[in-house]
Amino acid sequence: MHIPSFGLFTNEVAIDLGTANTVVYTKNKGIVFNEPSIVAIHAKTREPVAFGTDAKQMVGRTPENITAIRPLKDGVIADFKITEAMLRYVIQKTLNKGRFVRPKAIICIPSGITEVEKKAVKDSAISAGASQVFLVDEAIAGAIGVGLPIEEPSGNMIIDIGGGTTEVTVISLSGIVYSKSIRVGGDEMDEAIIQYVKRKYNLLIGERTAEYIKMSVGSAFPLQQEREIDIKGRDLLEGIPKTIPIKSEEIRDALSEIVAAVVDALRTALERTPPELSSDIADRGIVLTGGGSLLQNFDMRLREETGLPVTLCDNPLMSVAIGAGKLLTMPELLGKVVID
Repeated sequence: MHIPSFGLFTNEVAIDLGTANTVVYTKNKGIVFNEPSIVAIHAKTREPVAFGTDAKQMVGRTPENITAIRPLKDGVIADFKITEAMLRYVIQKTLNKGRFVRPKAIICIPSGITEVEKKAVKDSAISAGASQVFLVDEAIAGAIGVGLPIEEPSGNMIIDIGGGTTEVTVISLSGIVYSKSIRVGGDEMDEAIIQYVKRKYNLLIGERTAEYIKMSVGSAFPLQQEREIDIKGRDLLEGIPKTIPIKSEEIRDALSEIVAAVVDALRTALERTPPELSSDIADRGIVLTGGGSLLQNFDMRLREETGLPVTLCDNPLMSVAIGAGKLLTMPELLGKVVID
């Protein structure tokens, strides 16, 4: 088995390259970077003008000659050149050094991606300035990040609901026993809210408003106290700005298909897990992570559907990057879980 060599003095980074956010962990400092995976580009020249947080401020507010785009779609690279530019920005900002520093990098990827997509991630990281790239499955990194004993001969189940994908994974002996990846996540939730408001109220809202609604009153299971908020958008019939009230029950209804897709993926995973490992999962329960798992009462909904204990981890947005960061100091384990 090849054990990756990580020196004491080289610059080493662990990157969770997500559809919604990119999070970076460095060995000595922990999480040093957490920004949206968004790049603002000039429409004519295709040159980047802003990255991350600065680019997100521009979403829905840019003039015609500037477009804010997400270079990753469903957890994989949709635009190679822009991803490379974004990674270069991330690496330089993270290490606070010039372009002469070539760090070794662990990059987390979704389990469902193809060989071509894996190569695209590696190539873009090398082009962006990394000297060596080790690919690790997001689910493995997430499991390490939340403290699951993945090296033991017992079943651990983790559900990672990201921006573009949801992955249900069973891990034992440092390997993936079963993985089910569906291209459903936080972005689809936002889009479902946009479409619901448009269909029911003839009101056009943007991505940022949809995300605000999801975080404020969205839920996967009835709330103890249902809520109502006022939202602003453009009236499609009259073409003027308008404010309307919207209830948490309506948003739960708007998100019902997406939540049901996650429940179905979990059921399929449970059906296909070897019986010995199933009994471990029944005892230990299921861990929920990823930004999408912050939808209120998601854990309660999954508990209700399966009858199994479901726990939301402490830091769902950071767990993958934290796990990958731990691998920087665990070369033997990295050697077992690295994807060739």
